[in-house]
Amino acid sequence: NFQRQLQQSDCQNVLMKKVFDTHMLFLQINQSAAALKHVFAALRLFVGKFPSAFFQGQADLCGSLCYEILKCCNHRSRSTQTEASALLYFFMRKNFEFNKQKSIVRSHLQLIKAVSQLIADAGIGGSRFQHSLAIINNFANGDKQMKNVNFPAEVKDLTKRIRTVLMATAQMKEHEKDPEMLVDLQYSLANSYASTPELRRTWLESMAKIHARNGDLSEAAMCYIHIAALIAEYLKRKG
Repeated sequence: NFQRQLQQSDCQNVLMKKVFDTHMLFLQINQSAAALKHVFAALRLFVGKFPSAFFQGQADLCGSLCYEILKCCNHRSRSTQTEASALLYFFMRKNFEFNKQKSIVRSHLQLIKAVSQLIADAGIGGSRFQHSLAIINNFANGDKQMKNVNFPAEVKDLTKRIRTVLMATAQMKEHEKDPEMLVDLQYSLANSYASTPELRRTWLESMAKIHARNGDLSEAAMCYIHIAALIAEYLKRKG
């Protein structure tokens, strides 16, 4: 009934945000595995019908969805893990199709960002989450329609990067009592995203917090100056 209103301004409108937030509520409140199955089916329809809400304009909706689905990839129930992994694979595939089979750069960026946030919020990264990453890779390997394009390679690269972030974070946990070592690991992680300013900024902010917590205020200031320089460079390029 409201398709026309939802599609206004390339799906970047107040009504779209309300409908999307309602969908997200179902993932934010604990549900049974049976209910979640229907929520995932509804989200597949939603993404299929309104791809520009996620892959064009502001990245807020894309980021929120990635965060909530990744949380479900760490779910206790195996069936929910599988459903969440399938939805995530479908989401990346839609991104690839929306970009005329060029790349999944937006979902890649938002997923890595969501992983970085979830490590702090929900402590993901154990065997359940690794199992979900394996399921996504299996989907990529077995997708016959995508055999002759670079989509499976992009999916593999993304899951590999997620594992790198998880490994680095596990090392950070080991060294949380050693501030210099901890910051060193944060720094190498920030450098590995030199080509992705948004993620580099996420890790630099994390570094600044550690420095401030340890009373190393000039080091924290250096991190913030670095972030300001990144944003200035980006704005200059954008004109």
